[in-house]
Amino acid sequence: MTAAHHILEHTFGYTEFRGSQQDIIDTVISGGDALVLMPTGGGKSLCYQIPALVREGCAVVISPLIALMQDQVEALRQLGVRASFLNSTLAADAAQQIESALLNGELDLLYIAPERLNQERTLGLLQRATIALFAIDEAHCVSQWGHDFRADYLRLSVLHEVFPAVPRIALTATADARTREEIVQRLDLGSARQFISGFDRPNIRYRIALKHNAKSQLLRFLKEEHPNDAGIVYCLSRNKTEQTAQWLKAEGFNALPYHAGLPSTLRATHQSRFLREDGVIIVATIAFGMGIDKPDVRFVAHLDLPKTVESYYQETGRAGRDGEPADAWMIYGLQDVIKLRQMMENSEGSEEHKRAEQHRLNAMLGLCEITTCRRQALLNYFGDALVAPCGNCDTCLQPPDTWDGTEVARMALSACHRTGQRFGVNHLIDVLRGSEADKVLQNDHHQLSVYGVGAALDNNQWRSVFRQLVARGYLSVDMERFGALRLQEKCRPLLRGEETMQLRKDIKQPAAAKRQTRSRLPDDLDVALWEALRDRRRTLAEDQGVPPYVIFHDSTLQEMCANMPQSMGEFARISGVGERKLEKYGGEFLQVINAHLAATQA
Repeated sequence: MTAAHHILEHTFGYTEFRGSQQDIIDTVISGGDALVLMPTGGGKSLCYQIPALVREGCAVVISPLIALMQDQVEALRQLGVRASFLNSTLAADAAQQIESALLNGELDLLYIAPERLNQERTLGLLQRATIALFAIDEAHCVSQWGHDFRADYLRLSVLHEVFPAVPRIALTATADARTREEIVQRLDLGSARQFISGFDRPNIRYRIALKHNAKSQLLRFLKEEHPNDAGIVYCLSRNKTEQTAQWLKAEGFNALPYHAGLPSTLRATHQSRFLREDGVIIVATIAFGMGIDKPDVRFVAHLDLPKTVESYYQETGRAGRDGEPADAWMIYGLQDVIKLRQMMENSEGSEEHKRAEQHRLNAMLGLCEITTCRRQALLNYFGDALVAPCGNCDTCLQPPDTWDGTEVARMALSACHRTGQRFGVNHLIDVLRGSEADKVLQNDHHQLSVYGVGAALDNNQWRSVFRQLVARGYLSVDMERFGALRLQEKCRPLLRGEETMQLRKDIKQPAAAKRQTRSRLPDDLDVALWEALRDRRRTLAEDQGVPPYVIFHDSTLQEMCANMPQSMGEFARISGVGERKLEKYGGEFLQVINAHLAATQA
């Protein structure tokens, strides 16, 4: 058994690595750099935590999530790992103690915020210590094209300059090809091995509908499918966040608002309650969620359209980290699009950045409007592939109303081809609708055979056609050429008349038929024992001031129910029970199991 495998089993309580974990861990242990792209819940943290325990010295984890560092550190301490953090929440004497522990070789992992790491004093401190590795979490924050850009991340290339012999591992759950290139460039990871795991989260059901009465739609979704579950509701504005939380409270839900305008102490309190209590709903702007480690979030609902597919994927990925069924539910409308476009136009970004954001918004709209499998389109956006439709999204489960868009799709593709693949959507629509706009006349596009052939459709209908063609991969957007649309190889059979195309009808959809909540618990689960184990876990968590999942995940409790261990030896074989947790909690949970067995056998 290798050192890494021994730590996996004896410290973390698992017998096997998942996916590419072992290759990543071996790379870092041997001193190599790595870029890791792995979906939320895929086990990214083990990829640096295990090398931290194998290599000599202390691993430094750069994380933008000050509010979550304490919980991350506490979870490691539960396993017997010597972990701590340095951030602005610490008093001077507490920070001094941690710095001394680092210099004395008494720490395995140290979490630091990027703004603190960039201070000369901190770099000087690290130069005096033995550093095992640097882990750069949420690495997409370095990208100015990304959805969570953090200026402090731009200076992290200093790690390679100051510590050239220390391996670095950059990790993220969300990065398209362009963002990955920027991560490599800005963090100086040109020689790093890249580990790109699949993006698919098969346990999440994707559902998108047009907005017609947001409150009634959300209320129906929650009451019929998630009446007592923890979840996140995303809104575009701070006002809407607070109003929605207040309204949900009045409807009997345990809902709390979260946005950047709230006092930091209140934000921290609401986040803590969400992590520690059962059944809490956080109503939030995008200021909430990055790095949230809560495994049992059963739904993520969007009351407004996200700006990008990356944002949508990142936010929906906070559901179902435990691998159990979860919902990604969204409603959107024309006003969302108008508001987002206004925000983009009024931003201080360059024209190039604004154009890129518009194209990303169009890709998000395209995902909303497709009639084929949403998961296939979502994965395709990130360069991943799913061979067959997923069977677990709304378009697979309840195929939408469609119309034969074969001819108009051919018109759109022909217009793109005959204008030289050098123009964006608006110009192509002008050509198709027979506009006499200056740009059309100056380029002699009024003389083309496609000029005016699409007059029967209005501008919005044509935009929907083009968005769906982009979403399905028949056209791509060239961001380097002002948003010009370019034909893809996939469009040849359609242009040659060898295939037809159904397009989604752009009409208001009726409310979805009632669907019973999908049980995430096994049918043969002993519910009485399950609840008793959960009660003991809750008591232990409250006594220590930590979230319940830090004690044991639900999957570990379910395995206890299934196997009913009655000795410490049997309890040690439960997945997720390492040596420290066996010693600390084995007796507590065995007591619950034995009391349950005695009661049922009496």
